[in-house]
Amino acid sequence: MRRRGLAVTAPGRLEFVDDELPEPPDGTLLLRTEATGLSAGTELAFVKGDHPALHSGMDAELGLFRPGTTGTGYPVLRLGYMEVARVQLSRTPAFAAGDLVATTYGHATAHLSDPLREHVVPLPTDLDPLLGVFVAHFGPICANGLLHAAADATGGAVSGLADGVSGRRVAVVGGGPIGLLTAVFAARHAAAEVVVIDTDARRRGAAEHLGLGSLPADGDPAHTLKMRWRHGPADHGADIVFQCRGRPEALATALRVARPQGTVVDLAFYTGAAEGVRLGEEFHHNGLTLRCAQIGRVPRGLGPTWDRHRLSVETLQLLHGHGEDLRRVLITDVVPLAQAPTLMADIAARRRHVLTAVFTTADEHPDRPR
Repeated sequence: MRRRGLAVTAPGRLEFVDDELPEPPDGTLLLRTEATGLSAGTELAFVKGDHPALHSGMDAELGLFRPGTTGTGYPVLRLGYMEVARVQLSRTPAFAAGDLVATTYGHATAHLSDPLREHVVPLPTDLDPLLGVFVAHFGPICANGLLHAAADATGGAVSGLADGVSGRRVAVVGGGPIGLLTAVFAARHAAAEVVVIDTDARRRGAAEHLGLGSLPADGDPAHTLKMRWRHGPADHGADIVFQCRGRPEALATALRVARPQGTVVDLAFYTGAAEGVRLGEEFHHNGLTLRCAQIGRVPRGLGPTWDRHRLSVETLQLLHGHGEDLRRVLITDVVPLAQAPTLMADIAARRRHVLTAVFTTADEHPDRPR
């Protein structure tokens, strides 16, 4: 099968690259893409040229980026991780031709998948296929944030995602798709109150459409929430803060919002320095905890019970309960894959506001029934 994939060939340059997939060997799946979602933060870092992995290599054994070593560089041939595909041909009894699955292989029209080594999630027939872009990776990112909050609250004795948020006051800094989906997760798991903090009126409006709280743009959100959320003398602020925007000023806000000895769970990806994060202020004087929650790691001691599959199951349960609202609010743009370079360039140049864009591939498969 011919495959067409989107690549970044140089900073600011997006192009399609064509190749031919080999005959699927035993144990593999030939997938034909139905839809592929844009993760703007990570992907645009490659487009803009400021992704750390472009410029220095990481020693995976030591967990260190090594200045002066060679990074991935260009071209970046695999871009994205939010795919929904139809099984065209199956060489394993685990899947049948015609199955709809969520997986992660980038913006390409087809993919040869080894389900023993790749995360492939069967999608239920009653799920809107466009919502499937959240199932394999994006939703688990958010669920893993709640899992880290649960591990922090229980000392690792986690029974479910509610353990870190149930009955607690939750602040989410950043009203992008990660922040909004994390906030909906927290609300679903019985948080006492969830407030999304963002300076953009459109994102605050999206939060309100999802039934979440937000704050006016003017004023200090930390002061406002600490006046509202009182736990006792000299004890004000959010029980748990999810930091979901990759800007140092967002992290600074998250630290200021947390109650003394509270925890900030950071899901954001930062591409630059963090000079605006003043660790000698609230972080130091309020005895705060900052935990990084990235999808490559669950809290120590919780694997393999809590693995990527279980986080995908949690995502599917969320989508079954809130799918209609999430489809309406989070997926703001649905365009053909051929228009992806133009759309991404517009987002990178701030000519267009998008929460989640989904690229469809119907025009790439003229033989597919419409």
